[in-house]
Amino acid sequence: MKYNLEVIAFDIQSVIAAGNSGANRLELCDNPGEGGTTASYGMIKTAREKTSLQLYPIIRPRGGDFLYSDEAFEIMRRDILLCKELQCDGVVIGLLQADGSVDKNRTARLVEAAYPLGVTFHRAFDRVANPFEALEDVIDCGCERILTSGLKPTAPEGADTITELVRQSNDRISIMPGSGVRADNIFNLAKQTQAFEFHSSARISIPSAMEYINTGMNESLESTGLNVDEVKKMVQELEKLNEVL
Repeated sequence: MKYNLEVIAFDIQSVIAAGNSGANRLELCDNPGEGGTTASYGMIKTAREKTSLQLYPIIRPRGGDFLYSDEAFEIMRRDILLCKELQCDGVVIGLLQADGSVDKNRTARLVEAAYPLGVTFHRAFDRVANPFEALEDVIDCGCERILTSGLKPTAPEGADTITELVRQSNDRISIMPGSGVRADNIFNLAKQTQAFEFHSSARISIPSAMEYINTGMNESLESTGLNVDEVKKMVQELEKLNEVL
């Protein structure tokens, strides 16, 4: 099994730049300040036209928790159908019950709606009450991978739990460490956890190119972009592991 790297794109420039970075997959998001929400139709369509990388838009109608109303669920279902029309490779979802368990019924319904696209269960997983029960639930729903930081703020902090999840998964689903994954820790994280896929935002702040700034507004006009040099370094670290497979 080859080591792979997924990165986040919050803007179209990042989508284009990622094509030359060596990354294998893009998670497409809007609103980094909210932790990522669903990108617009225009953004998803343009991203599909601009990259040959695997493209997985996040399906998340709002920030905050992962307990959704019936109306929000319908938005998610319709966004997934749009992703199918736009020939994306997969989608990224995550739904929970109020008690911290996986919302199996509606997760399974979204997986069915997405077919034949792949489905990643995102870091809603890091908010579950019992990760080892949740793992079995996500497998039962038909997802192909789980993005997790091991129920800690970063994957290096949650590496022990990630290792246990990889062991329990027994190749039935891919466990993809994410959050805080960088070139200086990805090699050791791979060796410890035995995971084969990794996720990184590799984000940088991009200053505004505006010549005139109204200082009276007291605001920052920086945007979030992709640090391609960091992505290339992570790819190099994973290639070292691929060489000894």
